[in-house]
Amino acid sequence: MGAFCLRWLLLVWQCFVIPVWGLDFYKAAVYEHPTVLHLNSMIPSTREGALRLMQKNLDKYQEQVHEASKQGVKIIVFPEDGLQGFLFNSRASIFPYLEPIPDPNVVQWNPCLQPTEYNGTEVLYQLSCMARNGNMYLIANMGERQACELSDPQCPPDGRYQFNTNVVFDAEGTLIAKYQKWKLFRVEIYYNKPKTVQHVIFNTPFAGKFGIFTCFDILFYEPAVSLIEQYGVKQIIFPTAWMNKLPLLSAIEFHQAFASAFGINLLAANQHHPEYNMTGSGIYTPLDFPYYYNAKSSEGKLLVAKVPIITSIKDHSPEQSKSQGTSAFLQRNSHIEPSVLQQQKGGKKLEQIDPLKHLTLSHVGSPGDIFHASMMSDNYTFISLTDVQGNQQVCSNNLCCHVAYEHANTPSNLYALGAYNGHHRVNGSRYLQVCALVKCAGSKYDTCGQGVTNATDIIDFKLWGNFSTRYIFPEILASEMKLYRADSRGWDNNDFYMTKKGMSAGLVTAALYGRWYEKDNLS
Repeated sequence: MGAFCLRWLLLVWQCFVIPVWGLDFYKAAVYEHPTVLHLNSMIPSTREGALRLMQKNLDKYQEQVHEASKQGVKIIVFPEDGLQGFLFNSRASIFPYLEPIPDPNVVQWNPCLQPTEYNGTEVLYQLSCMARNGNMYLIANMGERQACELSDPQCPPDGRYQFNTNVVFDAEGTLIAKYQKWKLFRVEIYYNKPKTVQHVIFNTPFAGKFGIFTCFDILFYEPAVSLIEQYGVKQIIFPTAWMNKLPLLSAIEFHQAFASAFGINLLAANQHHPEYNMTGSGIYTPLDFPYYYNAKSSEGKLLVAKVPIITSIKDHSPEQSKSQGTSAFLQRNSHIEPSVLQQQKGGKKLEQIDPLKHLTLSHVGSPGDIFHASMMSDNYTFISLTDVQGNQQVCSNNLCCHVAYEHANTPSNLYALGAYNGHHRVNGSRYLQVCALVKCAGSKYDTCGQGVTNATDIIDFKLWGNFSTRYIFPEILASEMKLYRADSRGWDNNDFYMTKKGMSAGLVTAALYGRWYEKDNLS
């Protein structure tokens, strides 16, 4: 009787427990790729030459798909410009690398099974076969060409559009989606902006729906935030060729903060070219954020991780953010950090313990010096932090930033609290509201705001400000490019705050990076 019961219990466990957990997670991979580059854009390439160069990158892709398949990966993401590179100076120089890509909403096409359906699609054929043979969804970025009539008032003089395009293949190798980049970076003079912003979503049998956008897109409301908020997308595919810009916009720093703010899964695949400040990929989730950053090695990295399936929310506005889907997920996973946008500005904050509350009530400390210095090409107002512990405030226009801090030992580096409330006009116009606690590069005030990667000072802190926008991305970066997540964060009346205590590495940057999207294009 005992043996029968044991067998019955085992059968129940196999039938019910395993499938339940199987539905809660899936395996994903991102590949940080050291793209083989076309180094001399002054020498025109032929189509044959372009294919020879891209084949070297395709061979690397194939190796990663094979390895990912052995690990049970369901979806793999490759970086922006991963096939042809990014060293082009004209439309003509990149043209041999481009392929026509049919609209998956109009035609159903499996390049691996139908290789002769469209001419000049050798790369699409190989990507399709990789997905099919690896039995996984595959996302790659490539150049697209699209003929246009000169009667089209927007048609370029050379008679074609050229797009920075992501392609999505399902596990059978069928092309199921494509996305044309909306926010082109300043050097992408060889690409066209699509006529309208695209919100591209595709469905999978293992995790539901995914959204997709590319690199520079992530810094703007359209298409990144609108895709998440208007369509309730909780899983984002993000190919990028991100050039790290410290102290506020290194890849791993901002991408983790973006995923954290929205409570989403972000699958970010970056280029690996440290000589161009390009490194930093990650699989950022509400549970964990495995990432890769290596400025010393020339090798790429396949990053594989288990990803939680987050229930989609139809309306992701703050008012609706505590909907049944998210609440149920958070109840099942109480250790998951809540989305910043699950709290409405000025509303009741989520119940979280403030470990540094005592510092906000006492230990004001010596008054610091107020000064101005350039950070990220913007004129920040700073106040120096001179004591072992203290409480300081600095303002920029109507934004006032506060920090309560306590060093674990005698300070060995200069730190400052910076505030900025205004337009950032490099590479387009973006309106920022930023409170940032930064380690200065040296002992003089004019070094505050410069990028650094090493620090020895262990600091507990609470950082807060009276932000006018609800879009605030919490960043904590420690020595040797180590990421941390805030212990607590959220709205307390009209202030947004975050706290951190007990770090094991020296603090480089702690920032509340706010984006006031509505004011981007206002003078």
